[in-house]
Amino acid sequence: MTKLRLFTPGPAMVPEEVLLTMARPVDHHRTAQFRAVFEDVTKHLQYLFGTKGACLTLTGSGTCAAEAAIVSCLPKGHKALVCDGGKFGERWGKICDAFGIANTKYKLDWGHGFKPEGVKKMLDADKSIDTVIVTHSETSTAAVSDVQGIAKVTRERDVLLIVDGITAVGAIPVKMDEWGVDVIITGSQKALMLPPGLGFVAVNDRAWKRIDGGTTPTYYNNLKAYRKSMAGNDTPFTSANVMILGLQVVLHRVKEEGLESIWKRVATMARATREAAVAMGMKVFAADPSDSVTALWVPEGVDEKTLRKSLRSKYGMQIAGGQDHLEGKIIRIGHMGYIDVFDALSVIGALELVLLEQRYKLEPGVGLAAAQRVIARG
Repeated sequence: MTKLRLFTPGPAMVPEEVLLTMARPVDHHRTAQFRAVFEDVTKHLQYLFGTKGACLTLTGSGTCAAEAAIVSCLPKGHKALVCDGGKFGERWGKICDAFGIANTKYKLDWGHGFKPEGVKKMLDADKSIDTVIVTHSETSTAAVSDVQGIAKVTRERDVLLIVDGITAVGAIPVKMDEWGVDVIITGSQKALMLPPGLGFVAVNDRAWKRIDGGTTPTYYNNLKAYRKSMAGNDTPFTSANVMILGLQVVLHRVKEEGLESIWKRVATMARATREAAVAMGMKVFAADPSDSVTALWVPEGVDEKTLRKSLRSKYGMQIAGGQDHLEGKIIRIGHMGYIDVFDALSVIGALELVLLEQRYKLEPGVGLAAAQRVIARG
């Protein structure tokens, strides 16, 4: 029997105690018991995001949360700069287009993160832009953007900053209030160690001023409705209450371990994986690599689909492939959530085995040795 281990950049593995909590008999969501849980969850979400602002929980995916943030913060008369450096940056531009939101696409080659200098140049070129949308950790390319630096630029220009933190929050440093970020979104199936189904939007007072000053052209994804219900520790629509019970367990785990410890653990596994890949003769795809997920070029002569199929069928390791023009060219390995250093070593060891099966020239154990050196250094 092969034990399945998820190393995909979402969905990620779910801890056993979280699964057990969600397996309890389903209760009604309009009860005092649920409201007490929801109040506790909201408080712990503030710790997770690093904010004193409102943390809203939506029943839906990360894209649901992103749409809610974008549409609510960009009523008629406002214009966005959409930082498009991958599949998800591209998606946020499509949301703007779908709702008729004026926007300018700032495109970078996939694998590159956005820097403050580039954002500053785009804002200087178009004074009508009053909102920047950027993906912190671009899941499709495993590239990270300098959100802290970009936030400094947007603050100086009194421009709103919306951040896709879907593979950042709970995995790499995110400090919403300290950095001056206005809105951050994430989803449940990444670093939060839950199945897909919950989206989260953290909103500060500056963003609420914008939201309250316009009309939101949605019903379900209207952040004003969520804020109103949150005042009574409730949700405006039927909540995924079983998921929220699991979320409470996850958030307590996060607080117990401490965000700084989590960030260090994830960074160590990412460095170990990258150095293992180099030792194995592989190349890291991203020029600005994120720590939450690593993308590697598939070596010449190796079939990517066979590699991933063998990893799963023989060794129980599920990783992800590339998207769009990178399909068949890269593999992606997640380091978020319920993954420890021994999981990281196991997927590196399995990767060595499937490469050897395809007659890739490799000294067995060289990747594992490189990863162990990184982990030993801490």
